[in-house]
Amino acid sequence: MPLVPQYARWIRAACLAAAALMVAGAGPAVSAPAKGADRPGHCAGMDAITVPGAEHQRAACLDELTTAGTVASGHTDEADWAGLTPKDLATPSGVPGIQLDGYFPDSSTTNTTHGWNHDSQFVIRLPDRWNGGLVIAGSPGVRKQYANDRAFGDWVLARGYAFAATDKGSTGATFHRDGAVPGDALAEWNTRVTQLTVAARKVTTQRYQRPVSRTLAMGMSNGGYLVRWQLENHPELYDGGVDWEGTLWRTEDPNPLTFLPPTLRAYPTYAAGGAGAGAAHRQIVKAGFPAGSEFLWPYHHQYYWDLTQRIYREELDPEYDGATEAGTPFCAPGTPACDADYDYDARPGAVRDAVGKIALTGRIGKPLITFHGTLDVLLPISKTSDTYAAMVRREGRGSLHRYYRVEGGTHVDSLFDTFPDRLRPLVPCHRSAVVALERWLDDDRRPPSSRTLPMPEGADPATLLTRCPLSG
Repeated sequence: MPLVPQYARWIRAACLAAAALMVAGAGPAVSAPAKGADRPGHCAGMDAITVPGAEHQRAACLDELTTAGTVASGHTDEADWAGLTPKDLATPSGVPGIQLDGYFPDSSTTNTTHGWNHDSQFVIRLPDRWNGGLVIAGSPGVRKQYANDRAFGDWVLARGYAFAATDKGSTGATFHRDGAVPGDALAEWNTRVTQLTVAARKVTTQRYQRPVSRTLAMGMSNGGYLVRWQLENHPELYDGGVDWEGTLWRTEDPNPLTFLPPTLRAYPTYAAGGAGAGAAHRQIVKAGFPAGSEFLWPYHHQYYWDLTQRIYREELDPEYDGATEAGTPFCAPGTPACDADYDYDARPGAVRDAVGKIALTGRIGKPLITFHGTLDVLLPISKTSDTYAAMVRREGRGSLHRYYRVEGGTHVDSLFDTFPDRLRPLVPCHRSAVVALERWLDDDRRPPSSRTLPMPEGADPATLLTRCPLSG
């Protein structure tokens, strides 16, 4: 759900200056076909591929589809995935194939990548050596279509999967301007993932002359929410999914609009110290942010809590601050229409109606593996994935779900670089989850039971970058 730290800085500065949202550059230019395109079988049939429903598409034959090559060739955007992964994460390579970039019809223009100034952009990557599978992803936060490239796009391509990702139909901190009524922009995110899934399945059939044998949904944060929603509402399109700390939207408490405001109210008093600091600390812990995560609070207060509350509240409840757009940054409690004072339960029923457009139920229809860090200080685990796992069980779908609470994991893996002695990265947990899901689907080898994965004692940071056994 969050913006990357660097992205958050310039968005916050733009909001404070009341300037227009800036995008980090005009986006990468798509280069000419790579060398080696004349090898037998390499990029076969590229000119005949058509993305169903696309208003515009552009194809490139590449010797390298992972970021080991796409950064230099201009077929990804580093700003899109900056801050999501540890700096020492290895980059797979040796994946030649076809990349398709384009967009579906849309009226909004927040995504300036490729100079297109057009939303509903997508990327589809088709490796020469295909395992028969397709991975579908929506972007985390309010990022664009390349946001998952480093976290797991590279890795699944190296395993032979085709890979497709969408910008969800709107990007950036002003995404809430899209849509006619509250909730429309967020609801469109789900529609765009469904649209891409249908199109990408047909594209892979065109490329490889046989149907997809397996379609997996994957995503982190907002992307994890999208996985949950797809498996609840369109299980016929997927064989399973991996949910990396998905956002929980539901019409009642908890949801982000219930746990962020009390945190924003209490944090300044806690940070100031003095007589009220203890009570403020208890309020933050009650809101969901666990004792032991205090070392992460200053950073998240500065870059995440305030901006996240304001822009999502603006999307779902724009009447709260009247003509003001997305509230007043870092307002003091008691300031008129301050988001620190926001009381979801006291708001009109129309707000719940807006949230209802995107609400989750727990009624998944295909196997889902969820994992979430216990030190997540944006989407606190007790208020999000713990709750969602209980929802799945209440709906009688527990046999389709595995849930792993990862001790020491936090919301973005780049913070592991700053606190290698206190945190662990979640990238290897994603890889373990994918392998477990494959085995589950291949021969019904059920993954280990849902559990808390303990923080390895005295583990070398290099080891933490590569290992996350689900049975531990």
